[in-house]
Amino acid sequence: MSPKVVGILGGGQLGRMLAASASLLNIPVVVLDVGVDAPAKQIIASSSHIDGSFRDKEKIAELASRVDVLTVEIEHVDVEALETVQESHPNVSIHPSPSTIRLIQDKFFQKEHLSSVGCPLGPFQAVDATPEAITQAAKELGLPLMLKSRTMAYDGRGNYLLRSLDSESIATAIKFLGSGSRKLYAEKWVPFVKELAVMVVRGLDETVASYPAVETIHRDNICHLVWAPFRLSDIDQDPALPTKAERVAREAVEKAFKGAGVFGVEMFLLNNGEILINEIAPRPHNSGHYTIEACESSQYDNHLRAILGLPLGSTRIKVGAAGMLNILGSSDGQSSKISESSSPSSSSFADDLLIEKLTHIALSTPGASPHLYGKAQSRKGRKMGHITIVGTSDAEVRERMAPLLSCLSEFEGDVQGDQASSPDPPHLLGYSHPHPVISIIMGSDSDLPVLLPAAQILTKHFPSIPFEVTLVSAHRTPLRLVNFAKSAAGRGVKVIIAGAGGAAHLPGMVASLTGVPVVGVPVDSKSVSGSGGGLGGVDAMWSILQMPRGIPVATVAINNSTNAALLAVRIISAGKPQLVIQMEEYLRRLGEEVETKVDVMNRVGWAGYNK
Repeated sequence: MSPKVVGILGGGQLGRMLAASASLLNIPVVVLDVGVDAPAKQIIASSSHIDGSFRDKEKIAELASRVDVLTVEIEHVDVEALETVQESHPNVSIHPSPSTIRLIQDKFFQKEHLSSVGCPLGPFQAVDATPEAITQAAKELGLPLMLKSRTMAYDGRGNYLLRSLDSESIATAIKFLGSGSRKLYAEKWVPFVKELAVMVVRGLDETVASYPAVETIHRDNICHLVWAPFRLSDIDQDPALPTKAERVAREAVEKAFKGAGVFGVEMFLLNNGEILINEIAPRPHNSGHYTIEACESSQYDNHLRAILGLPLGSTRIKVGAAGMLNILGSSDGQSSKISESSSPSSSSFADDLLIEKLTHIALSTPGASPHLYGKAQSRKGRKMGHITIVGTSDAEVRERMAPLLSCLSEFEGDVQGDQASSPDPPHLLGYSHPHPVISIIMGSDSDLPVLLPAAQILTKHFPSIPFEVTLVSAHRTPLRLVNFAKSAAGRGVKVIIAGAGGAAHLPGMVASLTGVPVVGVPVDSKSVSGSGGGLGGVDAMWSILQMPRGIPVATVAINNSTNAALLAVRIISAGKPQLVIQMEEYLRRLGEEVETKVDVMNRVGWAGYNK
């Protein structure tokens, strides 16, 4: 595909997946790392691979002499050596640029630079590794105080959360962070409610694209789980949060850094909806592994396309939802022989058993794809592999993830103690599911007898479809209605069944605020209340049928919520998430047309409007 040879500094799991993508396009790759069996070297057999450290100046120069493009799978490389390559090998492109790598290597400099271009950050400051300096920083930034090493800190290494200013706690922190041998900086503790990540890719032509925002769950500061795409947790959250996270990530990459390729942007979501940047990696990232199975082009495909000047691939997610589980080593690094043929460098017996069992479960799980990295030795916190699960909905993905997390619990204790990292509990009969695909709503609980058959038929005949039943009154709680409608797509809802009772406004109001399909159920208020009066539900039916052009609402026979549920199931079976986004854009344009007409009427007056 490309006559250019790509050199990769680092032969770990990221290089391995990068090499796998390169092999599909016949892109020649040369890997620089120690040993002949580094994970990346196992993918593409070549006599051109170089045995040596990716921090070795001479080895980096040797790699540059063999390739056309240099890139990194880890940022902790010798930047001076890359700068020398820039001067001595002008025909060799380096992505990202050495200046970007230098900025990102020192996390304090990275923060300063991001702040200087207007990126949203929490308070931070440089701090010496002395009790006096740390005490002063805590007085200014408060406790708990996050202390971090400025360099060579990743996967939780070099991070220490200081909760007390007593001498023993400070001494422990200094010792943990290198006994004063490392430069430090301090961050004000950010009371985040969720951690988010967005993968951003930039081409040689400065084209920038971003993957969907995802939620990341960490254990011991190491990525444990990724849920894609990021979902709103309740109707009161800002429906623009996923879009806002993508915008913050793209703007940071565009403003702050040079060079082509993929950048992993990690962020904090605060309780008030504010998004702050935590860190940025100048390479493919752990939180983007899911893109291999879940997106139209993976982050590894796009990294290669970007640095080679090829057209960028689509970053859209092509499945309903996805989850990624990291397989981490838990041993102390001591080797143990597993069989007579195993080498002394084999990982611990317990870790091997865990990896084998997790892989076996994954191979038996629909939608699951295990990736093992081929590392010879396991140690605590080392990334040995990952498993991605895709499905039609968040509920389905979490259900499929549950056996894997249960397996981890058996080996490592209760990793599910953190509620955020647990699968959902089994759906309780008669209760709404936390990740619904169908929403059944009504303006009053008096409509429940009519809407109940919809819930009953879903429970009986379609138990795999998660749904919710709730009250959303167009008149008594108009703000709740607006929040519900605008957040529906962001929560993963694909169809809304809305009861149309006395005033019959609910289906149409909801449909005017969301691109999610709405099925209205005309309710005979007389049959519901058991009293006289009412128009037999005909008024409600006509209210739905006479919706204005551009705001479609489906309907069924009066009081027939059973058919509404069946229609919802049929809609889901043919649904495409991208169409919802297009419908939201269509509704936005309709709203703009109305606003324009309002302006005209205000300008010419209502009497002259139709002349």
